[in-house]
Amino acid sequence: MATVWAAVAACALCVVFGVVLALGQAVAARHRAGGAADLAALAAADRALWGEAEACAAASRVAAAQGAELVRCAVRDGVSEVTARVVRGPYRPEVRSRAGPPGPPSGVP
Repeated sequence: MATVWAAVAACALCVVFGVVLALGQAVAARHRAGGAADLAALAAADRALWGEAEACAAASRVAAAQGAELVRCAVRDGVSEVTARVVRGPYRPEVRSRAGPPGPPSGVP
């Protein structure tokens, strides 16, 4: 009877280990997408004065260098909004990010 319980416990531990590995892979993919989106938004905001086409091309290059693909890019009034996607196995997280000049200070009329 102890052998059966040991086998069941070993199988349960393997399942838990597999779930933890899958969750870790999903979190890592999400973080990679977030970093790529942030850097791509900064690159697009840096090139915003050169036009939307140039800004989005720079964002696409930066996202590709981070191992992500640029899904969406828009630049308006110096503020860039991008969406980046990372594909890692079955996980495909998409993250949006914005970058641009700071807004007016709060509390100032």
